[in-house]
Amino acid sequence: MIFAHLRARRAARVLINHIHGEIVAAARAPALYTDCGVPDDLDGRFEMTTLHADLLLRRLAELGQTDLAQEIVDRVFEGFDDALREMSISDVGVAKRMKKMANAYFGRSGAYAPGLSAGDAEALAAALARNALRAGDAPTPASRRLALRTLGLQRRLAETPLEAFMSGHFHYPQPEAAP
Repeated sequence: MIFAHLRARRAARVLINHIHGEIVAAARAPALYTDCGVPDDLDGRFEMTTLHADLLLRRLAELGQTDLAQEIVDRVFEGFDDALREMSISDVGVAKRMKKMANAYFGRSGAYAPGLSAGDAEALAAALARNALRAGDAPTPASRRLALRTLGLQRRLAETPLEAFMSGHFHYPQPEAAP
């Protein structure tokens, strides 16, 4: 009985790590940094990880998978913690930065929610310009490209059934071709 429980926990951890890896890979797509103007630095990568995790978590919420979503959020933040420690930041510094990152993460989720919920590319482009591109409050051509890409990913994730997440074979969808 104990071994069955341990195997189940290990299998769940493998599943969460796989989904986290897919989020990170999607957040590191070169087109985000070349075509969409996201700064290719620590903050830009944080922004893209946040955006891609949020899209996936929104889909899991639609599927009623709050426990799985929480495990993924926990794993995303473990990844942030690991990255800070690899940069040789002290324990006290990591704690302070993690608090700021948590606030930023949930702030981004709230800022992107109206545009994502309404499928409003202009509203999403304005939020992305301000947060991900650090380009002020007005949409820019780059933030519009990023918004269209993001809405396309949201549509593709909406087609992803629960079984794809639970099977351990989930792959973050590719963005739709640009118009």
